Amino acid sequence: MFKAFVQKRLEKYVKEYFVQHPEIKLVVVTGSVGKTSTKVAIATVLSERFRVRLHEGNHNTHMSTPLAVLGIEYPEQLKSIRAWLEVFKAAKERIAAPTDVDVIVQELGSDRIGQVQHFSTYLQPDIGVVTAVSPEHMEYFRDMEAVAREELAVANFSQKALINRDDVDEMYAKYLTNGNVNTYGTSNISEYHFISQDYTADGGHVGAFVAPEWLDPVPTEIHVIGEHPLRPAIAAGAVAVKLGLSATEVASGLSKIRSLPGRMNVLRGADNTTIIDDTYNSSPLAAESSLRELYRLSVPQRIAVLGSMNELGLTSQVEHEAIGKLCDPNGLAWVITVGDDAEKYLAPAAKARGCQVKSFKNSLQAGAFVRSVIEEGAAILFKGSEGGIFLEEAVKVVLHSTADETKLVRQSPEWMARKNAFFSK
Repeated sequence: MFKAFVQKRLEKYVKEYFVQHPEIKLVVVTGSVGKTSTKVAIATVLSERFRVRLHEGNHNTHMSTPLAVLGIEYPEQLKSIRAWLEVFKAAKERIAAPTDVDVIVQELGSDRIGQVQHFSTYLQPDIGVVTAVSPEHMEYFRDMEAVAREELAVANFSQKALINRDDVDEMYAKYLTNGNVNTYGTSNISEYHFISQDYTADGGHVGAFVAPEWLDPVPTEIHVIGEHPLRPAIAAGAVAVKLGLSATEVASGLSKIRSLPGRMNVLRGADNTTIIDDTYNSSPLAAESSLRELYRLSVPQRIAVLGSMNELGLTSQVEHEAIGKLCDPNGLAWVITVGDDAEKYLAPAAKARGCQVKSFKNSLQAGAFVRSVIEEGAAILFKGSEGGIFLEEAVKVVLHSTADETKLVRQSPEWMARKNAFFSK
C-alpha cells in the first residue's frame, strides 16, 4: 500500500515537471539488449550541444524511473517515511526551479507484460528508441510475440520512434501503430546507418554516418569493437539529427563514444593477450554477436569463456544449445563454460561440433584454467550474465595489470560483498 502511494506520487511529480518545463525534450530507450549502451551513446552525442540528464546505471524500474527523470537520488531507506518525504520535497523544488537540462535520456526496463505500457501513463517521450526484440525474461513473457508487443509499445506512445532494424525482426512491425517511425542499424537498408571503411580492434571504425536528412554521408570515427556495438552509436546519431544537431556536432559526438565496462570492452591480458570483456550480461543475441567478433580477430589462439544465460525460462535449453552450435572448432582453441545451463546444454552442443570444452561451476575456477592454457598473443572472450556467473572475476585472473580491475563491472564494495558471499559457499 505504501509503495503504491509513493509510486503514484512520484509519477504525479514527473507529469507536473514536464508541464512546468515543456521545453525539455525526453528521449527514452527500451529493448531486450543494449539499452544502457544506447542511452549513454545518445547522451554523449547530444552533449555536443545540450545539457543532458541521465542516470549512469540501469535506473529503469517503475519506482526508480521517476527519480532518474527528476534527477533525484534513490533513498537508501526504502521503508522510511521520512526519507520519502525528503524525496517529495526535492521533487517539488525541482519542479519549481529554473530548467537545469535541455534533454533527459531515460532507459525503460521491463520484466513483466505491461510494464512498458505503464510508462505511458506519465511519460510522453519526444523520441522513443527500441534497441532489440530478442529472448529475455522468458519465464514471464513465454513467447517472442509477447516480448515484441512489450518492447515496441514505447514506439507507439512516443511522438517519434527509432527502431533497430538489425535486431528487431520486420515481422513485428504489425505491433506498431505510430506512423512516425524510422529505422537505424549497421546495414544500408536502415535509414540511419554507418558505412565502415576501415576497422581495427584497437581503434574501432573509420567511416561515414548516413542520415536521410543530409545529402552526403558525414565522415567520422566510432571507437568501439565489432559490429553490434556500432548500433548504439548509430541510434545516438539518429536521435541527434532529429533534435537538430549539425553534421559537425554529430561527427564530433560519435567520435567520443567508448565501450562501457563489461560491454565489448577491450583490455590488455597477460602474455600480450587481448581480452574482450563482455561480462555485464548475456543473452542469445549478444552472445552470438560477441562470438562473431572473436572470430574476426587474427590471432594465434582464440578462447571463448561462456557463462549461463539467465532469465530464459523454458527456452533455456534451446538457446544454450544454439550458442553451442555456433562454437567453431576451427576458430576456437577452447570453449569454457561457467554455470549449470551452460554446462548442461551449451557444452555438449559445442563438443558435438568438435570443440575442446571444459566446464566449471564458478568463474574463479574458469579464470585459473584460462590462465593456464593461454598462448602468447591470444584473444579471450568473456561473455556471461550477472546472477551466479560473474565472469568479471575470471577476467581479473587473466588481466595484465591489477590496475585495470577498476574497468570491470560490479566492483563496488556492495557488489564485492555479495560476490564474496557467493564464492565462499
